[in-house]
Amino acid sequence: MPARPAATPAREPGKGALLSIGQVLAKLSPEFPDLTPSKLRFLEEQQLVAPDRTESGYRKFSPRDVDRLRFVLTLQRDHYLPLKVIRSHLAELEAGRMPALPLGSVPLPSMLATERLWSREELMHESGASAGLLNDAVSASLVPAAETFGEDALAVVRALVELQRSGIEPRHLRGFRAAAERELGLIESALVPVSRRNDPSSRAKAAELAREIAGQLEIVRSSLIRSALGRLQS
Repeated sequence: MPARPAATPAREPGKGALLSIGQVLAKLSPEFPDLTPSKLRFLEEQQLVAPDRTESGYRKFSPRDVDRLRFVLTLQRDHYLPLKVIRSHLAELEAGRMPALPLGSVPLPSMLATERLWSREELMHESGASAGLLNDAVSASLVPAAETFGEDALAVVRALVELQRSGIEPRHLRGFRAAAERELGLIESALVPVSRRNDPSSRAKAAELAREIAGQLEIVRSSLIRSALGRLQS
């Protein structure tokens, strides 16, 4: 079994019942539908979580392990951070420091937090968006057509409200969706060699590689935008 990261405090007894893999999946799958037993084992291999083992070798996860998994999966989903970066963040946090996320000022999610969901009316209230703006955003595929919306959708709609004040409407941003689809095509092409090995470990590695590639593409995109802004200001 991989060693627990050095900065992780020892598990305290009596802090909650230990859970099986199936029970962990039942807790986390509503937030992370693509979570599988093989993904949990892969995260253990990468030393991001270290569950206890029974005498028979079965994994048992504490409530703290579940919180740690939620933290890791949130950073993967919302920030496309590679696991080695997340592992470094965990070490920093457990050492009592508050590291900034790479390439941004988005605060780290709490180890105990779960994503809040907003209804359509709540989303408009929180963001200051009109019904027309939200409809246009959905039409332009900038936010999903859904009954409830997460924090990512709220951030996008808030940005669209500000852009509208500058005369930029959701319809002007339809190309963003096309660009995202092109990037997805690049990622899928890069994953072909790994995806051909149709076993649980390879599928987990492919998912991690996809996030790493997405993060690198974000670096390139951000650099190009900064360069363009520099030319505009000069």
